[in-house]
Amino acid sequence: MGATVDWLRTSTPGLLVLCGLAIAVLLFAIIKVKLEPFIALLLTGLGLALAAGLPVSKIVGTAIKAGDSLLETGFGGILGHIAVIIGLGTVLGAILERSGGADVLTGKLLNLFGEKGAPFAMGLLGLIFGIPVFFDIGIFVLAPLIYVAAKRGGRSLVLYAMPMLAGLSMTHAFLPPHPGPVALGGLLGVSLGWLILMGFVCGIPGFVAAGIVWGSYIGKRVHVEVPEEFLVTKEKETAPDEGERISDGTGGGTGTATRTVTATPPSVGLIGAIIAIPLVLILGATFGTQLLDKDSQLLQVLTFFGTPAVALLIAVLIAFYVLGVRRGSTVQELSELTAESLRPVGMLLLVVGAGAFFGKVISATGIGTALADTMSAAGLPVIVLAYIISCGLRIAQGSATVAIVTTGGIVAPLVTDHGYSQMSIALIAMAIAAGSIILSHVNDGGFWIIAKFFNLTVKQTLQTWTVLETILSVVSFAVAAVLFAIVS
Repeated sequence: MGATVDWLRTSTPGLLVLCGLAIAVLLFAIIKVKLEPFIALLLTGLGLALAAGLPVSKIVGTAIKAGDSLLETGFGGILGHIAVIIGLGTVLGAILERSGGADVLTGKLLNLFGEKGAPFAMGLLGLIFGIPVFFDIGIFVLAPLIYVAAKRGGRSLVLYAMPMLAGLSMTHAFLPPHPGPVALGGLLGVSLGWLILMGFVCGIPGFVAAGIVWGSYIGKRVHVEVPEEFLVTKEKETAPDEGERISDGTGGGTGTATRTVTATPPSVGLIGAIIAIPLVLILGATFGTQLLDKDSQLLQVLTFFGTPAVALLIAVLIAFYVLGVRRGSTVQELSELTAESLRPVGMLLLVVGAGAFFGKVISATGIGTALADTMSAAGLPVIVLAYIISCGLRIAQGSATVAIVTTGGIVAPLVTDHGYSQMSIALIAMAIAAGSIILSHVNDGGFWIIAKFFNLTVKQTLQTWTVLETILSVVSFAVAAVLFAIVS
């Protein structure tokens, strides 16, 4: 027995077996036992640490001091990096949604691209509005707009929904301030500026292939009518003009479209500018670091305002004023909106924190080094390994966030020890993000949201949405892998 334990704790094959067993236990706890991922990750991390023979003082600290323990540094390190960013990003998305920004963008895009270009307009709508809002919130807000556009065009609901969903999924998987990319920034030690750049570079080809090419193909072959109950009145079967408001009148329950009229709708330019402000500030700091002397006063200014938390805070304050106070909202109403939007964030942060702790344990046990040795012997590039692990976790348990934080924790030691450039690390992060969205099926909550909101059967959802996610994943990973081979 003692020899077996020593083999598990000290040899490369033993450490890999230990890691595999830990992941199997994690998946069993989430899939079969139905434990919350936060609890499952925490329990599995503690169990792996004990099984690997790590000292208790290293795992949880002592009764007097626990600040240097794996538990606290695992949680604290990542949450210190992402909590403010995700919180501010959530608030920004809420104020943009409440102001009617999605409706204004829809009307403008439909007018710009016309009847034939309406599906492409819906894709751009998802791509633009998906930057500041969470994936499921984007569906709740934009689904009624898709109903109206499909009814007006007289074609399948799938033709309009797939491009929009591809845009939402691409931004959610690849771009800050969404939780996955932000968590990867902290786990892998890469700036959000590089993640934004590589997110667009890798994600846009995937969006085009999945949303525009596949969406157009499958939208002509899977015909789904817009049920009358999804629309308020037959006479309202037109796309929203600026000044009209479409919202999910049931709070996301049934997706029934309701309309109210806003007195002073925000302009498209204003909505676009607010979304662009944090991205431009963050990219300014990233480029400044590359182009300016480290003692430059301008670099100090760019770095301060380009810090993601500061950049998002500026955007939120501007949005509060121009979309809130100037349009008649009180500070109390804005505070209530902030509190309401932040309620769902708590469990998300706990999952990411527990995933980071799990990754810390993997690093401390030496499993990361064992993986590196095995990978080198097999000639497998780290970016391929990252993608495969992320895909496996996504397919097995359904949560993109769990797949990202778990894979990030496993891969982080391989990245930090190799001395990759920021661009190369960002591409590895894109591979993990791409793997986390592949093959959405019945164990993914998003699968059922899409089936319900777009009147799809399970078979139709597999034919449309599942294939879309897989194309988006594979194409985006292919771009990341090619670029990684060039720059590394």
